[in-house]
Amino acid sequence: MGVPYGHIRHQGPVIAGLGRVAWAAAAQNLGIGPPPLRDLPGPEITETVPPRDRRMVRDYIRWAGGDPAAWKGQVPHHLFPQWCFPLQGRTLEGIRYPIAKVLNGGCRLDIRAPIPIDAPLRIAARLEDIDDDGKRAILTQRITTALPDGAVALEAHLFAFIPLGGKGDSKPKPKKKTRPLVHPDAKPVGGRRLTPDDGVAFACLTGDFNPIHWLKPYAVAAGFGRTILHGFGTMALAIERLRRTLWAGDIHWPQQLEVRFTRPLKLPAKVGVFARGTDFFVGPAPGAPAYLTGSFTPPTSEPPHE
Repeated sequence: MGVPYGHIRHQGPVIAGLGRVAWAAAAQNLGIGPPPLRDLPGPEITETVPPRDRRMVRDYIRWAGGDPAAWKGQVPHHLFPQWCFPLQGRTLEGIRYPIAKVLNGGCRLDIRAPIPIDAPLRIAARLEDIDDDGKRAILTQRITTALPDGAVALEAHLFAFIPLGGKGDSKPKPKKKTRPLVHPDAKPVGGRRLTPDDGVAFACLTGDFNPIHWLKPYAVAAGFGRTILHGFGTMALAIERLRRTLWAGDIHWPQQLEVRFTRPLKLPAKVGVFARGTDFFVGPAPGAPAYLTGSFTPPTSEPPHE
């Protein structure tokens, strides 16, 4: 598929959320902004959002390598950044860390119920915890997506990483860890040839127009050399290939998974999805550095959400 520019019109709240984060970062530099956040967990922020556009959801599924017909009027849970991002950014207001340096580190998803494509969604988000060792801060955010009857369909924990550049505490530090690899024994479950336009395509489908994903000069200035694919885009590709290969396209699986974004996926690229037991990886080949590592809870014998 080409770049779906027409879906930009559906991304107003996400783009506004990006603008709010940019303003918060600028306000930090100017020494102004909201009062500092003093206690954790932070305050819960809630909002009700309208249903997703059907054509946007269809094109998103196709981009990720899934079958739109299999979803039967449901929204893939891994599209959650599209409706959660505005509140995700607001949970960081008032933190003492440089917001402009926040990087997505991964997430944990607990899928509890289908999300109907025609249902408004009630979103609740808060900053749960901050782990600061002086060299980096890892922020954990909890975001729930509930249906009109109040039932939670998705609970997501997002892990954000902020490099601090400090020396940390005075305790001896272990040797620097090597970047995670695709396990040498992992078996291929699918692959994808990514083009330079896949970053802007994913941005049009989700609203995440961070320029490191679609504007090469900005990505070069940020130290990446080329534009990079969104971590959540890499995750979506992996989930759909696992679903197609391991579970015959059954959209009910997996119900629980956790991923880490371990290396920037520079565009263009040819990548594979690999699995070993309940672990999975995205990378060039077994034994090579992984762009993403993850694990899932194996399916039970009973169909979920019945």
